[in-house]
Amino acid sequence: MSMLSVPTTAKQAAGTALLGVSAAHLLNDLMQNAVPAAFPMFQQSMKLSFTQIGWIAFTLNLTASVLQPLIGAYTDRKPTPYMLPLGMIFTLLGMAGLALSPNLAGLILSAAFIGVGSSVLHPESSRVAHMAAGKGKGLAQSVFQVGGNAGQALAPLLVAYVVTPRGQFALLWFTLLAAAGIVIQSCIARWYKARLVPGQEAERRQPASSARPAPSRGFVWFVVSVLLVLLFSKFVYLAGMTGYYAFYFMERYGLPLDRAQTALFALQFAGMAGTLLGGPLADRIGRKQVIWFSILGTAPFSLLLPYAGPAGAILLCLAIGVILMSGFSVIIVYAQEMLPGRVGLIAGLFFGLSFGIAGLGSVALGWLSDQTGVASTIRLCSYLPLLGIFALFLPKDAKLMRS
Repeated sequence: MSMLSVPTTAKQAAGTALLGVSAAHLLNDLMQNAVPAAFPMFQQSMKLSFTQIGWIAFTLNLTASVLQPLIGAYTDRKPTPYMLPLGMIFTLLGMAGLALSPNLAGLILSAAFIGVGSSVLHPESSRVAHMAAGKGKGLAQSVFQVGGNAGQALAPLLVAYVVTPRGQFALLWFTLLAAAGIVIQSCIARWYKARLVPGQEAERRQPASSARPAPSRGFVWFVVSVLLVLLFSKFVYLAGMTGYYAFYFMERYGLPLDRAQTALFALQFAGMAGTLLGGPLADRIGRKQVIWFSILGTAPFSLLLPYAGPAGAILLCLAIGVILMSGFSVIIVYAQEMLPGRVGLIAGLFFGLSFGIAGLGSVALGWLSDQTGVASTIRLCSYLPLLGIFALFLPKDAKLMRS
């Protein structure tokens, strides 16, 4: 009887760890996305231009972009469980800095701290999700990712209804979320460390012992290049939406910030459903099918969004969210299956690329908004999902596994 109970207990512990990293992802992304959600408040209080706002977003995303693949590659060689709570400590310092910053320089420095915290969380938490997954890699990655989507959805609402009425200093409330994240990540780190004791060497030998030969460098570069185009399409579009759509909404309809943030909440909330559906669906019908539909399938709705009324905009944001968000966790699993044994590197690389692309996109879109107006920027962004056509060039899953 005791022998039968061991696997059940281990499975329950793995499930708890998976839910834990998803909850930590929620807290991290909630705080990270509170930064762009607060842009209208910072613009009014500090008289910032759109270009200056873009530099804050650029710093936030660049710090995460540069560090994530480096951390992922390092922890592939030497897993470091207690990096998880350390990342949340950086995020706590960043949120406190945002609340107390008197000028643009302070905001940029605080954004850098939050970016560092995010750069630690994503590759190591993705590794925990991979360890806890069993056979359902797509589902596990989706559970992890949906926590981030939930945080992204809640951020604009909390900023609109909690922070904006009380002012910048109210961002200090977010430090309580960071403290909760430190506790959660400390508990996960203990499970992670205990699981490494019997299995760490086996995991390190995985690439060498695998019967499948390593893919050629040309094949890897081709696949990564296509995925990079898809990431560009998705994350520059999202940078335009999270950073500038609220300004467009208020300008076009003459409505207050809380109504604009409701549309963004609809996009992010629907994204949670899309993320939960995308992973299991890819486990059943294939990664490639879900990836191309998640980008290209967004285009009809994104093209209509700039011309919809306030109510129609919310409905379109729901459709965009559920389709567009369904593919990112699948992209990560697709790449991890191409390069087994490089879980941290792949997670760090693709999360890092997504943040880097979003950061560069935020600066470019901010400059464009200053030059031509925010309406032109939003209309231009609406065409980006058409780049999803490039996903049709991805190798099929079976080809990927044979390479």
